[in-house]
Amino acid sequence: MSKSNSPLSYVRQIAIGAASGLLLLVLIIGGFTLAAPSAEPTSSATNTPTDSPTVTPTASGRDCSVAELAADKRLLGLHAQVMNPATNEVLFDILGDTPAQTASVMKLLTAAAALQVLGPNFRVQTKVYADIDLPGQIVIIGAGDPTLSRVGVGKQSVYEDAPKLSDLAVQINKWARATPITSIVLDSTYFPEPGWEPGVDDSERTIGYQSIVTALQVDGDRDNPTRGVSARSADPVDRVGVALKKAIGPLAEMATLTQAKAGTNLLQIGVVQSQPISKWISHMLQVSDNTEAEYLARLVSKQLGYDGSFSSIDVAIKSALTSAGLVTTGLNLKDGSGENEENQVPATFINALLKKILNGEGNFGIIKQALPVAGESGSLANRFKGDNIDAAGHILAKTGWTRHEYSLAGIIMAKDGTDLVFSIAAIDANIKDTAKEAIDNLATGIYRCGDKLSAETTPKIK
Repeated sequence: MSKSNSPLSYVRQIAIGAASGLLLLVLIIGGFTLAAPSAEPTSSATNTPTDSPTVTPTASGRDCSVAELAADKRLLGLHAQVMNPATNEVLFDILGDTPAQTASVMKLLTAAAALQVLGPNFRVQTKVYADIDLPGQIVIIGAGDPTLSRVGVGKQSVYEDAPKLSDLAVQINKWARATPITSIVLDSTYFPEPGWEPGVDDSERTIGYQSIVTALQVDGDRDNPTRGVSARSADPVDRVGVALKKAIGPLAEMATLTQAKAGTNLLQIGVVQSQPISKWISHMLQVSDNTEAEYLARLVSKQLGYDGSFSSIDVAIKSALTSAGLVTTGLNLKDGSGENEENQVPATFINALLKKILNGEGNFGIIKQALPVAGESGSLANRFKGDNIDAAGHILAKTGWTRHEYSLAGIIMAKDGTDLVFSIAAIDANIKDTAKEAIDNLATGIYRCGDKLSAETTPKIK
């Protein structure tokens, strides 16, 4: 039972009502008139101070404690907050307003920024031109589509229904007819260097979690286009050239490959376009694709008039989220994927965003539909089993993991029918993989408590 529905509150309301009625009677008898109240000012849904959640002390009826689950020794450096978005009450909080690294929960911010700025139907085009001044030379210009694929006709890469180099090759051959192609220029200048954030260990590339960011790329630069985790190269642009030559066939077998900016006297001879951004977002959130996240962040930057560099991501994403009615003061954003452990975002902000996602504001309902489901899909398919099975299907959340953090943030459709938003992160140099189970236990406890969740953060001595 919430504080507003407690017996004491009910009695208080009756007393206040009686006193108000007596006052009104006195005023009328005294010959005074009451002016009609002024209309309430309208306001948009933001996380401004008048709308910011504040920690609510344990109210009458809110006696369902998760303090013992939160005290699990595996949850090193715990930051956690649970909010009832319908009332804006914070039901549980541990360092919720302290900025902290995000891991892949950062992808929620990137997805929201992309939907806000690019829109769900935005597509990236990759174009091929003939250089009029240099017969025999063609130019392929990248515009930031890492899903462009080198797989053959009838095959799928990890990016379902992605545009293909083979389709470009058909258009090129149709234009060239029997004229040999002697030179292929690879233009990847739409995004500036560097393509790798210094705060991210290079092993993330060599193991296969993320590619170098270049405006021209195929299959997220994977060695194996059909595997999500696959080693990436040190030169994604060259890989495009090699694959394009092969796709064109005999007409290009003697062509040289050059990485350079395109000339100005060009004739377009081929074009393919990506799937809509909404499909990128769905895949990115389901499997936590770092490459898609980094490209979305840079595309947001370019769309807003910035240069698409890593250094522009902070101001670009903040600008996008501010336009969605969120207060971004205090955020420090280094990338779009969360790989960089220098990202700093408090749980209060994450929950304010999740409230908008839950309510489907703007195009944010796409994010809700794309979130992994506990025990059922994406990066949560194999979690919330065993003792936590009752929460399966009732938690929609984005997972996160770096060397020093495990995190989970999303929406809980609680057992009592209450919708809650939450953010949990365990951050420590000595964090272990077992922190995931402890996070799941805590999230399940929150699911079971629902709106009866106690604000108690320290277990009672038994």
